[in-house]
Amino acid sequence: MTPWRTVFPLPTSAPLRRWMLSPWSDVVLATLAAVAQTWPLLTRDGPWHWWGYVATICSALPLIVRRRAPVPVLFVSYAFGGMYDLVDAVAPQPLWYGPLIALYTLAVRTTRPVRWVALAAILAGGLLTVGSADTALRGVVVSLTAYALGRAAAGSHAHAAVLEERAARLERDRAIEAERAAERERARIARDMHDILAHAVSLMVVQAEAGPVVARHDPDRAVATFDAIADAGRDAMGQLRRMLDILKDDRGPHGPALTIDDVPDLVRQVSGAGLEVGYDVVGEPRRLAPESGTAAYRIVQEALTNVVKHAGASRADVRLTWQEEDLVIEIRDDGRGGQAGPASGGNGLIGIRERAAACGGVASAGPEPRGFAVRARLPL
Repeated sequence: MTPWRTVFPLPTSAPLRRWMLSPWSDVVLATLAAVAQTWPLLTRDGPWHWWGYVATICSALPLIVRRRAPVPVLFVSYAFGGMYDLVDAVAPQPLWYGPLIALYTLAVRTTRPVRWVALAAILAGGLLTVGSADTALRGVVVSLTAYALGRAAAGSHAHAAVLEERAARLERDRAIEAERAAERERARIARDMHDILAHAVSLMVVQAEAGPVVARHDPDRAVATFDAIADAGRDAMGQLRRMLDILKDDRGPHGPALTIDDVPDLVRQVSGAGLEVGYDVVGEPRRLAPESGTAAYRIVQEALTNVVKHAGASRADVRLTWQEEDLVIEIRDDGRGGQAGPASGGNGLIGIRERAAACGGVASAGPEPRGFAVRARLPL
């Protein structure tokens, strides 16, 4: 069955819709109805009684205010239409245009009790005043058709209003979600910037502080120290450049993101800064989602940065344990633990927990009998 809104579609042009909702459209409609009802009097041989002209015009003229007063307009229009035949010298015709438009408006713009009472009154009055059964039947059919068209239009308008409200709500939801996504992206970028800069600067500071002492006693080791400083700076610059490329949204290729496969290089870099770092892998390595691989790298990086900055440790151990459904990451050191351990590292541990949670995992950190440990579990 074809829906009414397909048979009687609303205009899609905004100017046309505004014009149809303006009072001038009712003036034009009333004028057309008056001309159509008066046309037989103007084109057929007369002479016709002046009352015929009055009835045809007054039956259509109230349509000018049909939206503001649909019930009075309906009864006035039907009253003049019914009194058209009070005199004999008029052109034979039914005055249906004005009354039917008024009935259509009533069906569109009034509540159910009002329109049902008005429709019953109009039908009863028509049946009592018509001269034949055929005319009565035609009048009932035409009136019910006009009423049905009005209800169909009202349903179409209501459906369109619901769709517009739904579209507006979806647009608001999309805007809110876009803002939330932007906030999450800003938080992610802030964490990455923190990890990159904190790691590089911490290694460079440690090496620079040890540089003068090493230069006096072991020149060869001093060269390695300055090389480590340069390597840390170049690595940080490379990571920051890749991040800026992504922020610029260039069309060109971006550098690959650091993942868990880059953890051995990270361990070697930290070891070159004077901290002995062990690296161990347990189980068969499995495939990780890209975001989980990056999170794993950043977790190890932040944990080692905290060891360098705060733990006062001489050794740290990184262990990756590949289980059936999870990757377990553990970073332990032999530093001061709870006395002045990584917990003093600002947002570092918070960032570790957030990175794990963003991948559906969990992370924890705390002192041990000797040193400090960071643990993270990421689902595969």
